[in-house]
Amino acid sequence: MSSNASTTSHAIKPHLALIAVQVMFCSNFIVGKIVLRSISSLSLGGIRICGAAIIFTIMQRNVSGLWKLPKRVIAWLLLSGLLGIVINQLLFIKGLSLTTAINATLLSTTIPVFALAASIALGHERKQFRHLVGIVLAVLGVVYLVDPARASFSAETTLGNILCAISSLFYGAYIAVSRNLVRRYGALRVTTWIFQLSAIVTLPIAVYSWSGAGLESIAGETWMAIGYIVLVPTVIAYYLNALALGLVPPSVVAIYIYMQPLLAFGIAPLVLGEKWNSRTIVASALIFAGVGVVTIGRRRNSTLPAA
Repeated sequence: MSSNASTTSHAIKPHLALIAVQVMFCSNFIVGKIVLRSISSLSLGGIRICGAAIIFTIMQRNVSGLWKLPKRVIAWLLLSGLLGIVINQLLFIKGLSLTTAINATLLSTTIPVFALAASIALGHERKQFRHLVGIVLAVLGVVYLVDPARASFSAETTLGNILCAISSLFYGAYIAVSRNLVRRYGALRVTTWIFQLSAIVTLPIAVYSWSGAGLESIAGETWMAIGYIVLVPTVIAYYLNALALGLVPPSVVAIYIYMQPLLAFGIAPLVLGEKWNSRTIVASALIFAGVGVVTIGRRRNSTLPAA
């Protein structure tokens, strides 16, 4: 009886972890919008990346391990960091500051589609007709939400939507590029190395931003929110995600990303006063239809993002 209970607990744990991860990532959209009222997107991105790198390094208790790797591996890790952390995060946070949390969350659901497109381009997956249909549907949803017919860089959310969509594209490419690294060295270790390299790249830009950001005048409540962003939706979420990846297939991890819009759409109107509109609803239907066509029936060994 105790053996059965232990087996059941072992089977449930990764799913509980993944549910917690989605709640944490979703909270980042909400808390991030609040923090961006007091600090620039570049300053926040620098704090998040560098802070997470420090904490991951302490968790791993290994500062020099990265530099013992072959140069070719370091180059791939650096490319992964540029795609998935530096460019992705800086574009995302800037986009979040210019659009709504609902739009940003919705656009993040295109990541699996972009990851699939990049995987096909790199030869990791064979292209199928349903892939093309799914990608077209999702792209139509993004285009409709961004609304290029009325696009203007002075429009209320257009630029933010575009930046969030591009950040999803970069993250999709990161998933494809980092796939073999994760399989060879492990998700948590690779994540730590990628954050370490990303921090090195980001630090000079971040220091320049911090010098004129007036950080000393930021309220204590805002610093607490920033600490939450670094610790919870970055470090803890990535750590739990890595643990789950060791227990369930990546395809299972990918399914949980679709909890994020449902959570954000319920929370954002209550916390931020954001509202649904007909454009958001139509775009949601197109994007989810595209993602569904792409992901349903995929091979269990395919790799998709961990949100």
